[in-house]
Amino acid sequence: MPSFTAYRIHQQDGRSQGRLESLTLDDLSPGEVVLRVAWSGINYKDALAATGAGRIIRDFPRVGGIDASGTVLESADDRFHPGDEVLVTGFGFGVDHDGGFSEIARVPADWLVPLPAGLDLREAMILGTAGFTAGLALRRLLDNHQSPAMGPILVTGASGGVGSIAINLLADQGFEVVALTGKAAQADWLRSLGASEVLLRQDLEMGERPLEQGRWGGALDGVGGATLGWLTRTVRPWGNIVSYGMAAGIELQTTVMPFILRGAALLGVTSADCPAAWRDEVWRRLADDWRPSRLEDIVSHELTLEQLPGAFEDYLQSRITGRTLVRL
Repeated sequence: MPSFTAYRIHQQDGRSQGRLESLTLDDLSPGEVVLRVAWSGINYKDALAATGAGRIIRDFPRVGGIDASGTVLESADDRFHPGDEVLVTGFGFGVDHDGGFSEIARVPADWLVPLPAGLDLREAMILGTAGFTAGLALRRLLDNHQSPAMGPILVTGASGGVGSIAINLLADQGFEVVALTGKAAQADWLRSLGASEVLLRQDLEMGERPLEQGRWGGALDGVGGATLGWLTRTVRPWGNIVSYGMAAGIELQTTVMPFILRGAALLGVTSADCPAAWRDEVWRRLADDWRPSRLEDIVSHELTLEQLPGAFEDYLQSRITGRTLVRL
C-alpha cells in the first residue's frame, strides 16, 4: 500500500506537538481492518491531545482523532469485507491507538460499527463522538423513566458539539429544552435547534441552600464543577441528571438531600467504553427514530486535513460552536 498523510502527535521537551506526516501502514497500530477514512471530526478531547493541554496521550508518537468513518480496504475478520462502510468512535482510538486524522486507519474489528442505514459517512461524523454521547445520555434518561411530563430538560454547555446535538435530539423526542450557554450571540441558533429558552451562564444565580426551588425535570451536563452541584439542588422530584463532561472542573459539591428528599438521580455516561449492544443500538436509533432533524445546522466548520493543525486553539479558547468536520 502506498504512503498516505496523517496528523501525528509527538512529545518534544515534555510538550505535545502535532504535524502532518507521510506514513505507511507499518507505522500504524495493529488491527484486523484497514480503512480508507472519508471523514473525521474535532472534539474537545482531540484539542487537548493535540496541544498537550490535557494529558490524553501517554504513548508517542500517535495519530490523533477519536472519530472516523470510511470504507474497508482490507479485513482479516469475517464480519467486514472490502467496500463495507463503517464508523469508529471511542475505545482507545486516537488516544492509545492510532486514530482518525489519517487518510488510512487500521482498527481492531471489535471497535467498528457498520454504517447504519439512514446515515452516510459524512452524517455519521456530524454526529461522531458528540452525537453518540448525546444518544447515550438520552438512553440513560429514558431507561430511568424520564418523560416530557416531568418538566423541561436543561442542557449545559449548549453551544458545544454534544450540547447542540442533545438540544435537537431532545426537542425532536417531545421534551421541552432549556439551553444554558456563555455565548449570548448563539441564542437564536440554539432556539433554531429546538431550545424553548436560552439562559446565559453569566446571569445564573445558583444559591447556596442544600435544596433550591425545583426548576428542571432533568438535565444533561457537560460542564461539571459548581454547575453540576447546582443542578442537583434544582432538579424536580425524580428528575435525572446525566453527567458527561468537566469543562468547569472535576469537583462536585452537593449533599444527599436531593437524592433522599426528591429522589433525584445522577447518571454517568462514558462514550469511550460502553457495552457493545448499547453502542450498536444507539447508533441504529441515531440513524432512525432518533435522527436529529437539524443535523446539517449543527455543522459550523468543515476542514481539510491540511487545515487541521490550526484548528485546535479555538476549541481550547471556547470559540467553536457545534461540530467541525475533517474531510479526508
